[in-house]
Amino acid sequence: MRGSSPPRRGDARLAVARAAGADVLIDSETPDLKGRLKAEGGLDVVYDAVGGPAFDAALRACKPDGRFLAIGFASGEVPQIPANILLVKNLTVSGFWYGGYETHAPELVAASMAQLLRWRAEGLIRPHVSHVLPFDAFPDGLALLRDRKATGKVVIRVGQDP
Repeated sequence: MRGSSPPRRGDARLAVARAAGADVLIDSETPDLKGRLKAEGGLDVVYDAVGGPAFDAALRACKPDGRFLAIGFASGEVPQIPANILLVKNLTVSGFWYGGYETHAPELVAASMAQLLRWRAEGLIRPHVSHVLPFDAFPDGLALLRDRKATGKVVIRVGQDP
């Protein structure tokens, strides 16, 4: 369409969240993300796998007694947490690295994976798969992740389809 702007990178992700039943949709690249989050009433619980500027905005938009779970730094930027924000808002920040359990509690990894597979078999969880590629397209799958073009899981099929 002439004169229209190209779709934002986050539009596809917002569409996936909308289809999954999200009530409020906010693109993480929204200008003044902190203000936008606060305008929705603030945050009680945050699950952050990205880090970077969105981490800081979400931390600052937390409501008093909020909970913040940091699980990764996909942005490549490891956030620093100002202690004054934790104190003033009585926030709890927890880190969780699933891979660490492989070393100190492998039985928990096995049990949690078995539970996830049961839930998947029962239809209680339905991971969003945005791409299914043959094994020889493995580099393309990596590019989808690197270039942030996947909106869900990227599955690489090994062997022939049944």
